[in-house]
Amino acid sequence: MSERNILFVFPGQGSQYAGMGSDLVEEFPAALEVYERASAVVGYDIRELSFRDPRNELNQTRFTQPALLTHQFACLAALRSVAGDAVQPALAAGHSLGEYSALVAAGGLSFESALELVCRRGELMGSLGRGGMLATTLDAQAATALADRHFCSIGGCNLPEQTVVAGEDRDLDALSEDLTQRYPSKRAIRLNTEGAFHTYLMINAALRFRPVLESTEFGMLAVGVVSNYTGKLHESEPQAIRSRLFFQLFNPVRWFACMSTAMEAGIDTIVELGGGIGKGEAPGDKRPNLESIVKKSLKWREHQAQYLPAIDSAGIRSAAQQLAG
Repeated sequence: MSERNILFVFPGQGSQYAGMGSDLVEEFPAALEVYERASAVVGYDIRELSFRDPRNELNQTRFTQPALLTHQFACLAALRSVAGDAVQPALAAGHSLGEYSALVAAGGLSFESALELVCRRGELMGSLGRGGMLATTLDAQAATALADRHFCSIGGCNLPEQTVVAGEDRDLDALSEDLTQRYPSKRAIRLNTEGAFHTYLMINAALRFRPVLESTEFGMLAVGVVSNYTGKLHESEPQAIRSRLFFQLFNPVRWFACMSTAMEAGIDTIVELGGGIGKGEAPGDKRPNLESIVKKSLKWREHQAQYLPAIDSAGIRSAAQQLAG
């Protein structure tokens, strides 16, 4: 076991891009094997989708979620193939979709089972989803008061002053206008999603997803996984994990609470795996999706921890070297 107290973090939707994983399969046989396993599960060439996206499907939720989970696990497999025992985590956490990758990393789900789950989850969220999401610089109390006036809900609490609100499109438009008038110094950015995820508008998707969760085999967790729904550690009992994943679909992602739980456990190293954001097209041009809110969380809580991105070939080799050093 590593002497470091490591937290693995996995991003959610919004971190997908055409080309993700293309560098990994050229350099790491372990990553190539992950993509081959994934294609066999989903029934289409997930490499073609992820690397080239010839039919412009990657931003559709039903394709986004399996593609991201595959990239995240490929990054983890590549990192482990280089660093070996130096990358044993103490905890794992993921933002929304990323929670499934965290459960795979912790041994609670097989990669194949997680992929089947997120395929169905993505289909349901995409087909039944409506409305949208708005990232604001409001605190949770102010955002909740605003959302309550416009039939909207809180979709995520990323930081003490970064709250996501979500709802029907016309309600979000009205909320945005109200926000501008009431809080002229605050910012709000519309997110590119196919629905008001993690709100009451996802209840129908959750009800249809429950039987899929209940028919999926979960194992006991080898390391702790933080729940988006509670902000605390998952219980190891499989039915309790299923229940939390069910509630996750229509309740806010409590990311700052998740980070606080990890910090309270004494995390001293944070490794982000998978995805990427930014205007550059090549994997090496991308920035880690969660880096900003992770570092702001550390600063807010006055907690010291090393942050290591492992989202492309170069980052994986650098992280492996630092972890083994």
